[in-house]
Amino acid sequence: MAGNILPFKGTWPTIDASVFLAPTATVIGDVEIGAETNIWWGCLVRGDMNVIRIGHRVNIQDLTVVHVDSQKYGTFIGDNVTIGHGAVIHACTLEDGCFVGMQACIMDGAVVETGAMVAAGALVPPGKTVKGGQLWAGTPARFMRDCGEQERDMIERVPPEYWEMAEEYLKIDIGVVGKE
Repeated sequence: MAGNILPFKGTWPTIDASVFLAPTATVIGDVEIGAETNIWWGCLVRGDMNVIRIGHRVNIQDLTVVHVDSQKYGTFIGDNVTIGHGAVIHACTLEDGCFVGMQACIMDGAVVETGAMVAAGALVPPGKTVKGGQLWAGTPARFMRDCGEQERDMIERVPPEYWEMAEEYLKIDIGVVGKE
């Protein structure tokens, strides 16, 4: 196993063989990562105090932290989710096909529903639900409007674009799971 995939208390991450894991990204503990997911440079996915489950074709962009709560909440990320650069995803649920902007923070017990978008720099407080098809922004985040064509296009377009880029790295043997 690569030095950036680590066990915690005897539990190793389970990572699909198709995943792109940048050499400077680290995955620790009780984490499951689905097919064609890509986790970019400097990310930390730390399932040491609870579980993290990441679906298929998720893109977790550079310098993002994904963590959990020790008492109550794991972190659950559905399929075809985009998480922008430098986000903090903490003990929350991101449903299929949602989008979290750069440097956004999603806190304990929060839910971002299918087709929703959290704007760059937003802070979704503990326990809040961003309803499907809505755009939330601000600190604390609040409903701004329903997602328009531009947001819906980004939600659909970005995961396959990032997977195409990940495949280019995998072709040259960078980010292959299990490679030393």
